[in-house]
Amino acid sequence: MSTEAYDIVVVGGGTAGTFAAATAAQQGLDVVLLERKPEDEAGHIACGDAIKGKSTFPDVIDLEYLRDESFTNENINHALFEIPDGETIDYPFDTGSGAIVDRKRYGDVLLEEADRVGAEIHYNTVVRDVIQNGRVEGVEATREGNHYRYEADIVIDAAGVLSILQDKADLDGATFDTNVNYQQFCSAYREVIEVEEPVDWDDAIVFKPTEELGYLWYFPRTPTEINVGLGFQMDREPMELVEVLREDLRNRPEFENATVKDKLGAALPTRRPYDSATAPGLIAVGDAAGHVNPTTGGGIPGAAKAGHWAADVAADAIAEGDVSEAALWEYNRRVQTDFGKRFAAMDLYNIFGGTHSIEDLTEVLSALPAQQLIDILGRSGTASMSLGLKLKTLKDTFGHWQTLYDAYKVNKRASELKAIYDDYPTLPENFDAWQERRDTFMERFFAEFDADPKY
Repeated sequence: MSTEAYDIVVVGGGTAGTFAAATAAQQGLDVVLLERKPEDEAGHIACGDAIKGKSTFPDVIDLEYLRDESFTNENINHALFEIPDGETIDYPFDTGSGAIVDRKRYGDVLLEEADRVGAEIHYNTVVRDVIQNGRVEGVEATREGNHYRYEADIVIDAAGVLSILQDKADLDGATFDTNVNYQQFCSAYREVIEVEEPVDWDDAIVFKPTEELGYLWYFPRTPTEINVGLGFQMDREPMELVEVLREDLRNRPEFENATVKDKLGAALPTRRPYDSATAPGLIAVGDAAGHVNPTTGGGIPGAAKAGHWAADVAADAIAEGDVSEAALWEYNRRVQTDFGKRFAAMDLYNIFGGTHSIEDLTEVLSALPAQQLIDILGRSGTASMSLGLKLKTLKDTFGHWQTLYDAYKVNKRASELKAIYDDYPTLPENFDAWQERRDTFMERFFAEFDADPKY
């Protein structure tokens, strides 16, 4: 077995992994990124392709090149939510336009850029085990039939959902979150379809609820190239994803005679971010740390930030000669007080949704003014209505008042939970007390809404 030594080993070449590798290389560290796929397939990842709202990526690669090469539609300015009874609700974006990307080209560019700024990339490399002696010291992998030992000061786990590194590493002595199971994940499937005539909603992302607390999506890369897909949560009854998607496509005239250009399935987290994603010598990022919005599946901007922060904190730790959990803790704090608190709050809506039927939820959604729904769903937590709108909403939601009241209560609880995450500890010795405070809040939440505990 050959041995190679680096400052940092990054496992996984998705968004989080490439931003981690690029950041480390930009800071002058010796970094290798291990990607299990061959080079021509490495960027091919199942994704909805949508980046909703204004997203700021870490400035460690050529962002203009990334945009020019992979952003195919930057004119997404509203969302359309299709209610099963035939009504469509239009939700305008109040934070600027979103965008749709060609996910394959996007992934290829990220890998190109990581290589350009100095990261070494090993394709066709499958990690088999973790090297650990008091701390994580590297990984063992197979590359093109040969066995390699990759030693490093720090390993960054960007290996995706249910990462093999977390299966192999002994994390008992660390704060690293191991309260993870399949019921906190979603199974998804998507196709890229070419239609004969331009769709008339190429400035929108389209959602349609399905059974099992899932949804169909239609995201226009261009007026004639559409990313279509759906998913369901693994704590619900299994769904025949391909058949459900095909049935909906058959009922939409704009997709008549459409051709399928690409198809792919995946699993993704529908849970809050890991409470802690660090252990001595180890940091987890992106899907491997639950960095996905549990209600929409969106995770690209958060993954980019997490990868960047992980490498930034790792660089400081290596410079100080200390790769203990305490030395890496700043990474956790950055995540949890930024997008982590928002995703944790969104998880409350995911839990709440599981306690109601699709019919009940969509009745309430269709009665709410668009901006009110946006506020309820945690963007600002400052929902307010005029008396006239209040009276109209009460009339339109007759028979669903309890659900509406519960939705407003969830909004209030989401603000309370964000405040808890704002107080995320700056040192690991205060972690247990913070976690107890958060868990007490969650116990009350589960009881208040008669929901099955998720964690």
